[in-house]
Amino acid sequence: MSTIEIRDPATGAHVGRLEGAGPGEVAATVARAHAATTGWSATPANQRAKALRAAARAVGDSAGELAALNRAETGRPLDEAREGILAGAATLEQYAELGALHRGRSLLGDTEAVDMMVPEPRGVVAVLTPWNDPVAIACGLLGAALVTGNVVVHKPSERSPHTGALLTGLIAEAHPDGVVNALTGAASTGAMLASSEGVDLVAHVGSSRTGRAIATEAARTGAAVLLENGGNDPLLVDEDVDPAWAAAQAALGAFANSGQICTSVERVYVHAAIAGEFLAALTAEAENRVLAPLVDVAHREMVHEQVAQALAAGATALTGAAIPPGAGAHYPATVLAGCDGGMRIMTEETFGPIAPVQVVAGFDEGLEAARSGDYGLAATVLTRSMSHAQRAWRELPVGTVKVNAVFGGAPGGSAHPRRMSGQGYGYGPELLDEMTRTKVVHVRPPGP
Repeated sequence: MSTIEIRDPATGAHVGRLEGAGPGEVAATVARAHAATTGWSATPANQRAKALRAAARAVGDSAGELAALNRAETGRPLDEAREGILAGAATLEQYAELGALHRGRSLLGDTEAVDMMVPEPRGVVAVLTPWNDPVAIACGLLGAALVTGNVVVHKPSERSPHTGALLTGLIAEAHPDGVVNALTGAASTGAMLASSEGVDLVAHVGSSRTGRAIATEAARTGAAVLLENGGNDPLLVDEDVDPAWAAAQAALGAFANSGQICTSVERVYVHAAIAGEFLAALTAEAENRVLAPLVDVAHREMVHEQVAQALAAGATALTGAAIPPGAGAHYPATVLAGCDGGMRIMTEETFGPIAPVQVVAGFDEGLEAARSGDYGLAATVLTRSMSHAQRAWRELPVGTVKVNAVFGGAPGGSAHPRRMSGQGYGYGPELLDEMTRTKVVHVRPPGP
């Protein structure tokens, strides 16, 4: 058993202390969930949807309390935290609507028989969620799992345990006993849960290293895995766009939520023809931003280590790149020029407010550089050329390609991350397919 202590990343003040679950509690919680599978899976779909709508109302009604906890634990500004919580409540509502519409297929077989493909819940779903948007992300996975007839065990990040515990409790109150369960703990608790023999699906949003460990354990237990893991998302800036507009896009992608978004811009490739103006405008954008702190001092140390290594390898800091004095885990918006593909800052996920920039001679060179690496979550291209945009979305080996906007998109989109960034649909209606497995049924009349 481990103790989790949370400090406010803005001030360093004590927020709370929780005891992590040990092996006995993990095993008991999984067993409790398993005991609830038969009753919940047999509950009509419209009744499951009704429970999820009640959970959505409870989350929305508690948005203020959840936002305050989120801010205290992770440093996320209160208004942004509230937006994430309301988005989570809306996601629960969305899956309440979609759940009753999730259906199988009839097959064309012998006219004397009936053939069907029927979706069934997987059983016990272990949901491991991150701290950077702890309510919105959890609501997607929990909502899709519950409305399709699964029971869940939710283990929130040890960096936002109070937020996660309150959220899970609100959702649990709208469901029968044992259907929604929570575990608090550090990484070791999550590892015990993910490797439990009674778990049928592990849904994880977090680091690639943890995702690979989960996949390895699942090969032993037979559990299915659904992973959205790290990203090293490139931004490719073509020569025909306005440099100031492109810089504003790059700043939004790199510095929003202090760079702590799964699809943050992690590396920038800019055409040499506009590189000077672009870098000047990006530096001005960075210097005009006042950022919330990073989640904690340990994470800030990791971010700064990558920056320091890039500087030692020949990069130049145009702004930022220094740990400020005072309490908390603050770090400035940072622009690094002169970066190249051999630097860790360009090859690994930094998850901080860093915009490392590499100048390329042309679109082909930039596209090839953007294609490189071990991750495949998302990418953005800024261009006026339709042919370049077409090449980018076809050739970039990522789950999501955005053209001329670093964020945004229609609701319901669901992508497959590539490489170390994970596997399986993580959002949209297709997430319901991940939460179920298909049974083929063949029925014909008895013989004479």
